[in-house]
Amino acid sequence: MTAADPTLADVRAARRTIADTATRTALIESPMLSARCGARVWLKPECLQKTGAFKIRGAANKIARLSDAERARGVITASSGNHGRAVAWVARERGVPAVICMSRRVVAYKVEAIRRYGAEVVTEGETYDDAERRAFALADARGLTWISAFDDPHVIAGQGTIGLELAEDLPDLDTVLVPLSGGGLVSGVALALKSLRPATKVVGVSMDRAPMMHLSLRAGHPVEVPEEDTLADALVGNIGGDNRHTFGMVQRLVDEVVLVSEEAICEAMGFALADHGLTVEGGGAVGLAALLRDQVAPVGAQVAVVISGGNVDPATVDNARTAWSQRGA
Repeated sequence: MTAADPTLADVRAARRTIADTATRTALIESPMLSARCGARVWLKPECLQKTGAFKIRGAANKIARLSDAERARGVITASSGNHGRAVAWVARERGVPAVICMSRRVVAYKVEAIRRYGAEVVTEGETYDDAERRAFALADARGLTWISAFDDPHVIAGQGTIGLELAEDLPDLDTVLVPLSGGGLVSGVALALKSLRPATKVVGVSMDRAPMMHLSLRAGHPVEVPEEDTLADALVGNIGGDNRHTFGMVQRLVDEVVLVSEEAICEAMGFALADHGLTVEGGGAVGLAALLRDQVAPVGAQVAVVISGGNVDPATVDNARTAWSQRGA
């Protein structure tokens, strides 16, 4: 039996569940973006979470919902980095064995961070889908509990706590830009905001290289897209042909999807560092990129941008700093 999509009540319950684990990130106003957009623009810096990304919210909520027997057997997931890191951290704190399956494309520093949290790392194939297939096989063989990176009601509800915080801190929020990958983040945020303030415009932002949810929405059903190298490596991977929750939720709740270029992402990372002292990974910077390139026309006077993560290697940060400093030269 397929579980129902999460509700606002589930998001509120998730907030209580993860209160001692996830940080309530404070909003930061961006003077430059505010002047550029003609509205007050606020950043929601999930890059400041304990594991460097929003994923800890969903992972903490999901693991808390497991039975004692499920926790004792252990959990398994597939990840492009941030979700695996979150699962590994929460599992360590709860005394739960964890296995994280990743493709060989995942950068070394993300793999090592997961190992430092004590999780078992299994490397398989060249794509997220390869790693996911290995995770399914291991889950069956070893009796481990599968934790989806995005297509799970408890994970979505955990990510939705960001929407609750935005609604409370910005009760007159008009537009929000949210990174879009498998859809767990934007689904949760949109669920909370649309339930509390239906007029809020929700914009999903992805890279223009293999944007799987965007292409699936355009096709009207989940499609498979070959992965491409991108600065937004946290956003790679397909949404699953048997997607049960996020595809439909994104269809219903997201008002617009925007794609941004690699150049725009790089500049946005440099902007976040130069103007706000924030180290932001490519996938976390896509909303900033859309505003800096005037690809979104915000509705209303209050705009929020979710900065989803900051797990990025120093060399990439240096390149982004240079790109921003040389813009227009």
